Amino acid sequence: MLRPLHWRDQTATSQVHNIEEPPPQDKTQQEISTALNPKYQPPSRDDLSNTLVPAWYCVEKSNLIQNLAQVNKVAITCDGWTSVAHDHFLTVTVHYIYKGKMKQNVLSTKAVYESQRGPVVAKEISSVVEQFHLGGKIIAATVDNACNMDVALKKLDFLKVYDIPAVSSWCAKIRSVVVWLKRSSLSKTVLREKQRILNLPEHNVILDVKTRWNSLFLMVERFMEQFDAIQAAFTHTDLMKAEEFIKCMQVLYMSTMCVSSDKSPTCSQIIPILAKLEAHFRRCDEDSVFTSSIKGKVWGSLQKRYQDENLQKFLKEATMMDPRFKGRLGGEAATDIWDRLEKAAVANATAAVAQPPIEDPKAHSEVDDADMDKPEKYLKKVQKSPLEKLFEDEDRELQRAASQAGRVPSITEQVQKELQIYKRLPGITSGQDPVAWWWSKRDTLPNSSALSEKYLCVPASSTPSERVFSCAGHAISQERCRIAPEKANMIIFLQKNC
Repeated sequence: MLRPLHWRDQTATSQVHNIEEPPPQDKTQQEISTALNPKYQPPSRDDLSNTLVPAWYCVEKSNLIQNLAQVNKVAITCDGWTSVAHDHFLTVTVHYIYKGKMKQNVLSTKAVYESQRGPVVAKEISSVVEQFHLGGKIIAATVDNACNMDVALKKLDFLKVYDIPAVSSWCAKIRSVVVWLKRSSLSKTVLREKQRILNLPEHNVILDVKTRWNSLFLMVERFMEQFDAIQAAFTHTDLMKAEEFIKCMQVLYMSTMCVSSDKSPTCSQIIPILAKLEAHFRRCDEDSVFTSSIKGKVWGSLQKRYQDENLQKFLKEATMMDPRFKGRLGGEAATDIWDRLEKAAVANATAAVAQPPIEDPKAHSEVDDADMDKPEKYLKKVQKSPLEKLFEDEDRELQRAASQAGRVPSITEQVQKELQIYKRLPGITSGQDPVAWWWSKRDTLPNSSALSEKYLCVPASSTPSERVFSCAGHAISQERCRIAPEKANMIIFLQKNC
């Protein structure tokens, strides 16, 4: 027996119908488009979803593949994310240098329905790499410390770069006060009154989130800003500890912000930043027990990072190829690094020379029949004059001397000369762009400039993938949680790359 459709069923049906598409145009938009062009008919939802968006995606994807074909070296970042619909997504971003500028694009945000084991992740990453024809171009991959990512990159034989985590286990008291201030409506009112009386900024307190970088530091920093307004909830001893905590962790916060930048090279910053962090977190006699324990825990965690020998070599070479930090490493270690860079530059230049040139179809065209009728054009041998025959030996010696004087230096000699020039050039400040600096030196230091792209394109953290998931959270929201993963991938790709 058929029953009438209940209003809840109608709402559910409407949500299912509209879940993948934007809301309809309001009357104002329709009136404006009609006034501008009465003949214009806006595309239907079906056309927009099933025709226009996929067509736009195909065009932009083809353009990206063509752009990446002009690049020799790239780096990628990878990370996983679970949507509100409990679908697991794997995103891959690509980073490269093109005409003296840092570039980055989102390759894919793909739904993965298998178990998130290392081999499965490796298979998905490999499929994305093959899809965009990046085989043999990837220098390194930057991921978080998840075990499946570690297994995946070992299986793919990619150099793995870890990001720097913010580590701390203190602030339970501050966290409890912040939670109380956020939950109690009365406490918020009192806090606002005290802020006005003490002429403090009317900022809300911040609660840290374990999965959000530096949120603990930001929570304590905001707490200290508003401490006079909430001092009744805290003792003087706790205030001293909070001040020590901020002083100790501020350098780590700034370091994390540096390596999370997407507008300048970051991989070359790791070694100099680690050296500064080591000096900052070195314990001294003036430290309190609380500060000493924080320094020990933080540096104890940081010094375990980047211990792989190949990764250490790569990071040191990247530091040398960055004109901002090339003088930070010295001694015998620097000599060994310059030797490795020389070999890498020679190999890079040799590979560039060995690449087959683009063939000219006219070069293999058949000889014209009219020219074949002139055998003297091809068979005629140049006869030497009597004077040339008489001084043939002397002319040969002159030609040999001229060839030696105008001899083109070998690739190894060119690289050695370029590196010597690069060493003598003054460094640049930390605020300048090393990619633009190398681009300005591409004519005087061509081989070294080409080599720098190999190191400066590698990101030091996986924040580009994290930023993609912020965009994905808007594309796959509670209102659109039933959108097809394939369409979500297209929308995220277009939003981040166009």
